[in-house]
Order: sequence, then C-alpha cells, then structure tokens
Amino acid sequence: MPEPREWRARLNAVLDAIYAAYTAGWSDPLGADPERRGLAEEGVWLARVLVSQVQDEPESLGLLSLMLHLEARRPARRDRDGRFVPLDEQDVSLWKRECMLEAEAALRAASLAKRPGRYQLEAAIQSAHATRAWRGDADWQAIVLLYRALSELTGSPVAQLNAAAAVARRDGPEQGLEAAEAVAHLYPVLNDYQPYWALRADLCARLGRTEAARAAYAEAIARERDRGVIAFLLQRRDAL
Repeated sequence: MPEPREWRARLNAVLDAIYAAYTAGWSDPLGADPERRGLAEEGVWLARVLVSQVQDEPESLGLLSLMLHLEARRPARRDRDGRFVPLDEQDVSLWKRECMLEAEAALRAASLAKRPGRYQLEAAIQSAHATRAWRGDADWQAIVLLYRALSELTGSPVAQLNAAAAVARRDGPEQGLEAAEAVAHLYPVLNDYQPYWALRADLCARLGRTEAARAAYAEAIARERDRGVIAFLLQRRDAL
C-alpha cells in the first residue's frame, strides 16, 4: 500500500482504471457476459472508497457523480427485446432518482474546490442530460459548452463529435451535420468510429437525404458488435 504522500501522483491512473472497469460493465447492460458482470457496481463501490480516502480531490467526486448518473439510467437503456434505446428516447420514469440525487450532490461538492477536470466536466454533461427528468428536456446549450470545454481540456475528437451532436439538437440537423463533417475531416480516425456514422445517418435522415442516411447506417452497422445496437440501427435504417 503506497503512503498517502504518494497518492496524488497516482490518482489519475487510479481514476482511469476505475472508470475503465465501470465502462466494461456498463457496456453489458443486461449482465449477459460473465466476465463483465458486476464490474459497473464494483466501479461505483471503488469510487466511493476513493472519495472517502481523498476527500480533498474533486476529480474523485466527479468520477463518482459521472458513474452514478450513468448507473441511474441502466433500467432504461434497453427495451424488452434487448434493443438499444438512445438517451433522448429513454423513459425517464425508469431512471433511478436516488442515484441521480447522489450524483448531483457529489458534483456540487466537487465544484466547491473550483478545480475543474475531465471527470467533473463529464459528470456535468450527464447532469445537463438529467434535467430532462425534471424539466422535460436536456439543457442543450450547457451540453454544447461543456463538450467544447472537455475537448479543449483533453483534445479528444470524440468530445468534439459529441459537441456536434449537441449542436444538432440545439441548432438543427443542418448545423449539426456540418459540425460533424468538420470534425471527421480534422480527425480521419473517426471514419472508423461507429457513433460518427450513426450520427451522420440520423442527421441525413432528418434532412430527408435518404440514400446518404442508408449508406451511413450501413457503415455504422458494419462497425458494431453489440446485437442490441445492431437491431436498433437496422430498425432505423428500415424505417427510412
């Protein structure tokens, strides 16, 4: 066990490891994979332990808040047939309110330190999505600004793509598609990223560009392994 004076230098690696464990379990929402079953719950437990040990580190609170917001939506992430349900179509009555309230309290506590970081920004994004449960719609203006801040902090092309998706919800599909294409041009690696093609397909469909949407859905389906997500994408493609 490292001495407390060594903890700060190790903290970011510990945060990343806990989040990696959590996301491995979160990506198996039905608990069907025996190797990943329980990892999400274990990740939340580890985050709580970390918060109790390093109470002056706001990023540990940010990570806990982020995972609790995600965990709150677990019951709504798949339909009865196991198909993926996108966040903005989930039944908010299925979201676990006690998880959301704990997440908000952790994020407020983190903000008191006035040292924002990656996990606090990601938690704030999920908090802005959670407003749909209270007000009927997500805070898209806040989501755009927070994803842009996250992109500036981390340099992540995925954060920039998510900002483009939020722009589409705030300003319309035309502006969102332009932003997404600009990010993909800047970061060609996104052409192998399933969510880019799924976003492109959805925006093209909204704009009435049926053939472009159909082609983009084909690209997204080819890059996906989760059967529930594939079923969702096929359903959207067939509805064109």
